[in-house]
Amino acid sequence: MTNPLFDLTGRAALVTGAAGGIGSAVAQALATAGAAVLVSDLNGDAAETVAAKIRAGGGKADSAALDVTDREAAGAVAAKAAALADGKLHIVVNNAGVTGPAMFHKISGENFRRIVDIHVMGTFNVSQAALEYIPTDGTGRIINVTSAAGLTGTLGQVNYSAAKAAIIGMTKSLARELARNQILVNALAPLAATPMTETIRTNEKFAAPMMARIPLKRWASPEEVAGAFVFLATDAASYITGQVLPVDGGTVI
Repeated sequence: MTNPLFDLTGRAALVTGAAGGIGSAVAQALATAGAAVLVSDLNGDAAETVAAKIRAGGGKADSAALDVTDREAAGAVAAKAAALADGKLHIVVNNAGVTGPAMFHKISGENFRRIVDIHVMGTFNVSQAALEYIPTDGTGRIINVTSAAGLTGTLGQVNYSAAKAAIIGMTKSLARELARNQILVNALAPLAATPMTETIRTNEKFAAPMMARIPLKRWASPEEVAGAFVFLATDAASYITGQVLPVDGGTVI
């Protein structure tokens, strides 16, 4: 018997950067919990592959190509997601992101702006575009993806760390502002084995020092961290807002 606290039946979700890695796992986990999911990614074909997999498993999903730095495109995708649930968009997961590692003295202005545009402006664009569709009955959720880099800083990632720290500030401020509308805003700081973390997992220069920072001494699979997203999207988290939840094997304690 399904626990109603974790049942997302009848709710629509939009997940950005969902063609692979954590985003794909989150989209599939939300669908398994009953949500109708719009899988979006810069790579529209890859997003459709994930959506097709959800449908093949009996879930409800559609897909869309989305450059999160494009505010007009974000508006169109938010409307498409809301159409999955009669004009309401209950869950927004701002997951789209990239890295551009370099030591500070080597980071170009173009590199820095690109990281900030995708992470910070992308989160802003999608959240603002979705807001008009998010219900005010207590089921509305905005879930942003940050990182340990935004909490503690990361060597060689001033750009990424700055962007992820900005997302934390945005999350907390927006949570205060939207509480009056019963819309909950939280952030997750996940750590998983994905294409984005491949270099730090496989390069001898980085792998051992990184593993030394993880008390559980292993990397999670994307599926392993996806459950935390589902939790924050459900009624089980109805009294949680403005929080940052590290899902990182104890890296940030």
